[in-house]
Amino acid sequence: MVTMAQRIEALRDEAGLSRPALSAAVGFPKNAIEKFETGRATPTKEQQEKLASYFGVSIFYLRGESGDRTRQEDWMSGALSSREEEPVYRPTPAPKRPKPEPVQSGGATMLEALFASKQAKEQFKAMVLEVLRSPEGQDAIAQVVWKELAKRK
Repeated sequence: MVTMAQRIEALRDEAGLSRPALSAAVGFPKNAIEKFETGRATPTKEQQEKLASYFGVSIFYLRGESGDRTRQEDWMSGALSSREEEPVYRPTPAPKRPKPEPVQSGGATMLEALFASKQAKEQFKAMVLEVLRSPEGQDAIAQVVWKELAKRK
């Protein structure tokens, strides 16, 4: 992979410019290009844009992110436009399964079998009431009531 420092040096060499001459041409301090090429400094976004504009290349080419010198809005648009369209995988939805019938044992559902004893029913009732009396339970009740009221309007 080509680094930005290597790319700046190659473009400068192609243009036949010295480091100070390129710095002067783009309005940078005299030793800025030397620092960029040696890796002692990284150009800011604005400096990268000036360099890319000066050499007539894309910022992505200047950064070493692309081998295409042409201007691109972003690297994805260039990647998509240069390739043929590939088929897009679209998974097929799973077939809908019918809802299972409630499990019955001896004519009663499992829930009825669970609450066959009076003690289990009372314990479950106490737990539900405790939850509904909590602040969270009160919020849940209020939301349901507001939804019902909104449906009736």
